[in-house]
Order: sequence, then C-alpha cells, then structure tokens
Amino acid sequence: MSFTANDVKMLRERTGAGMMDCKNALVETNGDMDKAVDYLREKGIAKAAKKAGRIAAEGLVESYIHMGGRVGVLLEVNCETDFVSRGDQFKNLVHDIALHIAAANPQYVTVEEVPAEAIEKEKEILRAQAIEEGKPANIVERMVEGRIKTFYKDNCLLCQQFVKDPDKTIEQLVAEATATIGEKISIRRFVRYEMGEGLQKKSENLADAVAEQVEAMKK
Repeated sequence: MSFTANDVKMLRERTGAGMMDCKNALVETNGDMDKAVDYLREKGIAKAAKKAGRIAAEGLVESYIHMGGRVGVLLEVNCETDFVSRGDQFKNLVHDIALHIAAANPQYVTVEEVPAEAIEKEKEILRAQAIEEGKPANIVERMVEGRIKTFYKDNCLLCQQFVKDPDKTIEQLVAEATATIGEKISIRRFVRYEMGEGLQKKSENLADAVAEQVEAMKK
C-alpha cells in the first residue's frame, strides 16, 4: 500500500510524532494508518512526542571514565522531577548514553547544533569526491544530500546507532525511556576528553627506534 505526504501529515497530527518518524512508520506498515499509529506507540515515539513541550529542569550530570582512564565523558541529561532523576532506570539510561559517547565520539547532540559553516565545508568535500568519482553533474547534488545524512549519523549523538543495541538510535532510546518513565527526557550537553587529544605526538618507526638503541649499546 502506498502513501502520500498528506498521510504523513495526518499521522503526525494523530500522534504528535516527528515527520520522519511518521514517514518511517508508514514505510514499515505499508501505508496502513492504524498500524502506523500502533507502530509509533510500540516504539514509544507517539507518547514521547506529546511530552516534548514540557520543561525538563531536573536530571543528572554523569561522569564516565573508559579504557583505563584514556577517555572521559561528562554528560547532562534532564528530566522533569527530582524523583525520576534519583531512580535506577533514569540513572542507567544516563550511564548508557555516557558510555555510548565514550565509544562513538559524537561531536554534537542534534543536527540543529551543527554549525552552518561545518555543513557547507562537508558538502564541498562531498561534491569534490562525487566529481572525482566521475558522477554526472546533474546527480552530484543529490548524492551530496544523501551523503550528508551519513555525516549526521556519524557526528550527531541523537542520530547515532546505540552501541549496545545498533537496531535503535540514541533518539529512539531516549523516546522509549520517555514513554516508559512518563516524563520528558532530553540530552542537554556533553563533553568528551581523550588522553593526548590535540597534542602533537612524536611519530617514529618502532624498528628504527630499536635499531638506534642497539647501535648506541655497541659504542
């Protein structure tokens, strides 16, 4: 069964879910509106969307140290009440997101946070790559728009596949937690530190270094 843009709009009005979530739901259910509503509810997206307008001013700042102290993360996740912030389910969620950040190294929380100049720079690189591949000029821009979505998936936390369950994104993970816990949950900010990041390290060939040490011992 096919569906139209108007079907997507109707589903959005019925559930309060985002445009892309509604489109994906209709794709998964072959355009069946009722099944699409059920699909969004099962995923927790419909309920989560209805809570999007609430204010989440409580929450936790989580610290996570990974790989023997070589990677560290500070993360702030908000909820609506102090009661929820003290609960194990919320704490586990925040811990899992911090663990994910340590492993996946996102640069931004949302697509909207990516600076316009960073997007344009990436598009310039993607255009050059497409032209280098010999792609026709009339499809280069379409390729760039498709590949920029991959850029978002690689660099935006909410778009990334959850490292502990790649079948869902971090956005879906938060939406499911919102539906289960019953409060709006939002990732506000994070910072990730990696040992030696930004420092110029001396690069040397191990074999050459050993050879130099051996020669020095002969003298």
